Amino acid sequence: MIQAAPQCVTAFIGQQRLASGPLAEVALAVMKASRGAAEASILIFDDANGRPLDLDLRGTERDIVARLPTPAPDSETAIDGPAEPRGRGRPKLGVVAREVTLLPRHWEWLGAQPGGASVALRKLVEAARRSSGDLDRSRAARDAAYHFMSGMAGNLPGFEEASRTLFADDRRSFVGLIAGWPGDIRDHIVKLAFSDRADG
Repeated sequence: MIQAAPQCVTAFIGQQRLASGPLAEVALAVMKASRGAAEASILIFDDANGRPLDLDLRGTERDIVARLPTPAPDSETAIDGPAEPRGRGRPKLGVVAREVTLLPRHWEWLGAQPGGASVALRKLVEAARRSSGDLDRSRAARDAAYHFMSGMAGNLPGFEEASRTLFADDRRSFVGLIAGWPGDIRDHIVKLAFSDRADG
């Protein structure tokens, strides 16, 4: 059975990091902090994409955890969209039928490949994923950092220039430009943008 990957999030109270980790743990930490005397707003961000999350933190701890969104399965066959009933085919492989629109010459080429069009398309997709995997991960990390940065640092000095250097993948200049920002915000941006890459 496919297991869902735990959703990692980070919560900030004002400009300080409150908690980071699995969604349920952070949600409960936020619930406890929000019931205290804190006047600053508390925001929760999804570490995978840097976007804020809106959670219903009313009720007991059990109520809160029960209402949390369930992450999608961590599978190479996982897709966005509603689940469709399985018909014939290979259910153990998680094969999903979708419409593909190609020119006649593309269909001719695919039909002439060993295994037919479906096998050829799967091989092409896997080859493309392997060849662009690092670029895709870097782009996703940069986008996550930018989304978080926009939410938490959009009004800080040098935001526009820092954004340009982030998208230019100029790590040295980027880190220099955000050096004066609040430490927890700065550190989280750098973690989102560059944690999967070697220092350089």
